[in-house]
Amino acid sequence: MAWSSLVSVLCILPSLTVAAHNSTAGGCAIIRPPRDGGIRYRGLTQEQIRSVQILPVDYEIEYICRGNRVIVGPKVRKCLPNGTWTDMTLRSRCLLLCPRVWTSLENGQVVSWPPGPPVEGTILQYSCQLGFRMVGRNSTMCTKLGKWDSPKPVCHCKYAISSKFKKLYIGALFPMSGGWPGGQACLPSAQMALDLVNKRTDILPDYELEMIYYDSKCDPGEATKLLYDLLYTEPIKIVLMPGCSSVSTLVAEAARMWNLIVLSYGSSSPALSNRQRFPTFFRTHPSATLHNPTRVQLFQKWKWTKIATIQQTTEVFTSTLDDLEQRVKEAGIEISVRQSFLTDPAVAVKNLKRQDARIIVGLFYETEARKVFCEVFKERLYGKKYVWFLIGWYADNWFKIKDPSIDCSVENMTEAVEGHVTTEIVMLNPETVRGASNLTSQEFLEQLTSRLGGKNPEETGGFQEAPLAYDAVWALALALNKTVGPLRARGRRLEDFNYNNRDITAEIYRALNTSSFEGVSGHVVFDAQGSRMAWTLIEQLQGGSYKKIGYYDSTKGNLSWYGNDKWIGPGPPADQTVVIEEFRFLSQKLFASVSVFAGLGILLGIVCLTFNIYNSKVRYIQNSQPYLNNITAVGCMMALAAVFPLGIDGLHVRRSQFPVVCQFRLWLLGLGFSLAYGSMFTKIWWVHTVFTKKDDKKEKRKHLEPWKLYATVGVLLAIDVLSLMIWQIVDPLHITVEKFTKEAPKADLDVLIQPLLEHCSSEKMNTWLGVVYGYKGLLLLLGIFLAYETKSVSTEKINDHRAVGMAIYNVAVLCMITAPVTMILSSQQDASFAFASLAIVFSVYITLVVLFIPKMRRLITRGEWQSEQQDTMKTGSSTNNNDEEKSRQLERENRELQKIIQEKEVRVSELRNQLAERQALRSRRPISAQNQNHSTPPPPASQNDPKSLLPPPGYPLPSSDNHSVPPSFSNSSGLYPADSKMSRNHCHNSRLQLLYK
Repeated sequence: MAWSSLVSVLCILPSLTVAAHNSTAGGCAIIRPPRDGGIRYRGLTQEQIRSVQILPVDYEIEYICRGNRVIVGPKVRKCLPNGTWTDMTLRSRCLLLCPRVWTSLENGQVVSWPPGPPVEGTILQYSCQLGFRMVGRNSTMCTKLGKWDSPKPVCHCKYAISSKFKKLYIGALFPMSGGWPGGQACLPSAQMALDLVNKRTDILPDYELEMIYYDSKCDPGEATKLLYDLLYTEPIKIVLMPGCSSVSTLVAEAARMWNLIVLSYGSSSPALSNRQRFPTFFRTHPSATLHNPTRVQLFQKWKWTKIATIQQTTEVFTSTLDDLEQRVKEAGIEISVRQSFLTDPAVAVKNLKRQDARIIVGLFYETEARKVFCEVFKERLYGKKYVWFLIGWYADNWFKIKDPSIDCSVENMTEAVEGHVTTEIVMLNPETVRGASNLTSQEFLEQLTSRLGGKNPEETGGFQEAPLAYDAVWALALALNKTVGPLRARGRRLEDFNYNNRDITAEIYRALNTSSFEGVSGHVVFDAQGSRMAWTLIEQLQGGSYKKIGYYDSTKGNLSWYGNDKWIGPGPPADQTVVIEEFRFLSQKLFASVSVFAGLGILLGIVCLTFNIYNSKVRYIQNSQPYLNNITAVGCMMALAAVFPLGIDGLHVRRSQFPVVCQFRLWLLGLGFSLAYGSMFTKIWWVHTVFTKKDDKKEKRKHLEPWKLYATVGVLLAIDVLSLMIWQIVDPLHITVEKFTKEAPKADLDVLIQPLLEHCSSEKMNTWLGVVYGYKGLLLLLGIFLAYETKSVSTEKINDHRAVGMAIYNVAVLCMITAPVTMILSSQQDASFAFASLAIVFSVYITLVVLFIPKMRRLITRGEWQSEQQDTMKTGSSTNNNDEEKSRQLERENRELQKIIQEKEVRVSELRNQLAERQALRSRRPISAQNQNHSTPPPPASQNDPKSLLPPPGYPLPSSDNHSVPPSFSNSSGLYPADSKMSRNHCHNSRLQLLYK
């Protein structure tokens, strides 16, 4: 077989080195040898062993040890087909052997644990036969050095040395009945400890401990009488051992007057940790405050920073809660709700519900716990949103016990308590360790159960606290043993103790204060207040039964976690309603729609600007001040461009870029308004300035200089630029976030939505807006006033001022409505953007349509853009751009001229009559001729006769001054114009010239 294995190894040797790092299929990887030992590879040389990393299936290796060490564990391992070695769960170690002489005892028995050779870690337990007493320790352990840690004991005849023992008496109060009948199990366990201590020769070898005990019934009144009997009756008690917090408080207060050490096994009240009040008090039962470090550790593990408490108003729970409050404060955890009750917890539970308590610590006795959780069920204060922390000393089925004081069924209670967490002091060592008594915790329970005589442990009062009573006796015995040497050095003995001897009491105090040993309840050590430091068991109710989920060692701050915690929800609930911050963003549909309109508006502005520049030499366009119209178009496009940054928010840009967007909004809108409205305001201002003054000043201002118009626009623009620059330098814009009322999500989640909205703001935003709005508002009002004042004025220099007035009305109304509305609706991003952007779009559209569309229509319908000469030949076409107003003016002038003509015709008729009379006087014709002339109309005067053209004497001659004589009377064709139409037109034209001078 060996040769076949060797052949197979040598055959696969070349391939083993190649596949070493690829796969272990078909073999096993070489394993490391144990410390102080090696591995024998059968059939392989040292060189082959160094090069081989995988060994074939069925190959066997053998462990070997150096020196006098022996192998403990599997000595031979075999490679299995699955690539593993046999018995890999068992460790192979090379350990030193301890002398085997210790494995036998004369007149006694030796039990080895674990069975096998006496190597490192082996414990030998000794016991003597009946009638013999052991001298020395009853157990020893093999160390790493191969030596036993204590001398081998000897079994002597018990009766030969019994006369040497001196008795030390312990006065004990065990509550065998009453509210907590803990003495039912604690007394037998204490007696077990006394028996073992008295058998040990290495502990108080010259003394024997004896206990004198009474039933305190957990009643302070009864305990007072019993304490009197203990103190005033012989023999003298060297130590007192009470149980029950109320009884221990009474005994500990009285003990200071008698110089007695008090060692309690069953007191958890935090009040007993007061060294000023109880200077000689120790206890193996940890304080109820020991739960608090564990609770704080769990709060931090599950990242809870806010908790609530509800307590029964008793001293033990009040003290515990005070300690908890201090500890959570140091850990940065807040107790947001603190409720208490005496008998009825209904109001307290309702307050927890009302104040949104989630993580709740309950401190109350078992009977009150049922009342609390009945109310919890009614208020629905349980489930995936809540966690309850309770004390772990309740019975496992406490919520299933029928209680006439509540009206909830077992099913209701089971539903309400599901998932709660309990913290319980570890009163039984979970590890298999042999301590000072040489018993493991399981062996102790077996012996205690047999000593109880078949009683049901769950029905025996104090069964959980029994290990504490057992370790209390051992703590006392070890402390007394430690005092023997120091007292002997000072010439004192323990049997010399009396109630006035402070030295012996102080020595016992020091010994107890420095106690440290392994007991059946765990490691026994006392803190500065005399309270036991112990582990805490953490359990959770899962499916109606308690499951261990971890341990916490408060002495080392070490949390041992199993990771089997189970929650109703997806995980541990939040300590409060989780608030999710959610930014509100502008509706993208609204932004896209308005952006389309703004884009079309910019395109319309480009068309209008192009049209105005292309036709700038047309007289009609020239008379409308095209450069100002160009500025208006540019300002409108800038205002429309401001719509895009107005709709950009955190959805489109990062938070660091948002202030830049704010700057674009402000500058585009401000400069766009200054250019567009400023150019229109300039037109209407100069029309009002020139044509609403008195007649003597009109002549001086009839020539409008364009540079003054541009200068006015420049001044308005400079004011805006300067104010914006000062604003941004002194108080620049930044992001501010507005918070709204929290909202519930649509899904069934334990969260609230905190809506947030980003704003562009500055430190003194209202002040700056007040200045800007005040200045712009006054400018708008002034523009409305000027437009109204110049509505009936006609001028050739600015022929579109009425259209400008209409645009000013539009801009002013929209701005005055939109500005306050957007301030009111600033918290509603969609409405605010809609009002502001649509106001900009509408005002720009109306302005462009009113100013440019009529010009386009006129040039298209009349063809005036084709020839400037054609424009000058059309009479009166350049004098007015309003046909209706021109018609009214012409009619008014026609009426005035007709009136003058009628007056002149009357005068002409009178002159004719005078002329006829003069001619009749001068004529010497016969009367018959005259009669004949009367019957026949006289011939017309010769046109060549200059006298016929002269007016009669006294009539003024025609003057060159057209203001005194109508132009029709200076016509060389005669007194009466041949063509009245032409004469009237001639008069009309002259009148128009007078009007436009």
